[in-house]
Amino acid sequence: MAERLVSRRLRQVLRVDVVLINLLAWGFALVWLLPFIGLFMVSVRPYGEVIVKGWWNIVDATFTMDNYIKAWSYDPYSVSGGYINSLIVALPATVIPVTAASFAAYGFSRFSFPLKSYLFLVTILLMALPQQIVVVPLFLLLKNLGLINTFPGIILVHSAWGMAWIIFFMKNFFDILPREVEEAARVDGASDFRIFYKIVLPMSLPGILSASVLQFTWVWSSFFFELIFLIDPSKWVITQRIANMKGTYLVDWGLIAAGSVFAMAVPLAVYMLLQRYYIRGFVGWAAKG
Repeated sequence: MAERLVSRRLRQVLRVDVVLINLLAWGFALVWLLPFIGLFMVSVRPYGEVIVKGWWNIVDATFTMDNYIKAWSYDPYSVSGGYINSLIVALPATVIPVTAASFAAYGFSRFSFPLKSYLFLVTILLMALPQQIVVVPLFLLLKNLGLINTFPGIILVHSAWGMAWIIFFMKNFFDILPREVEEAARVDGASDFRIFYKIVLPMSLPGILSASVLQFTWVWSSFFFELIFLIDPSKWVITQRIANMKGTYLVDWGLIAAGSVFAMAVPLAVYMLLQRYYIRGFVGWAAKG
């Protein structure tokens, strides 16, 4: 009888704990989502109505898509043009560093060579450098190479900047992969490159896609490097165009909010499409720890 009472009491306590944990989680989620809800509400309502009533007041609210239509073709800083330029920068600035860093990370994970530990330590330390420290030498370097105000220049900057963290990320992912298959292939006469290309890469797809999603999102959302290295307005990416949608005497927050929603849509769509691999990549990466 006593055991039943104790068991019932424990179930009640656990039930209360579960309810409290869920309430706390939903509370944090609501606080985190509140700015995005406000941004969306501003983007679908007229400017004057938001200024007078506030975005949170939906009594007699007027919903419209005018801000999105205006932002898409806003002259001279249209979102449509920003989409094209951002894709021109973000796609190669994702493929190049992920590809190069995967080779480097595999070398750090599988091979021994002089100063290996020190080189990897330097790679990790490079992750701590803020962009503001390197922007002047990078500007002078790109100027000497004739790459200022060019897409190849900004692509190289983002590719180099992303190499350090991708090497660190992929090296840890390669460390958890079973080595027995590679050793069997090596016994059969397969070269190191063939083992990497035919065996390691297919097994590493979740990690590679996870790194690609993060790199693409960071490049797409970048503003500082573009502000310094892209001068011609016709080459401005979407983040630069949104920043310049404000008028001289009036800031149309509805227009800027619509442009911001457009900017968020692409990384969100990429994440949703690759969500399964993205989560598997992080779960596998974290398993080593």
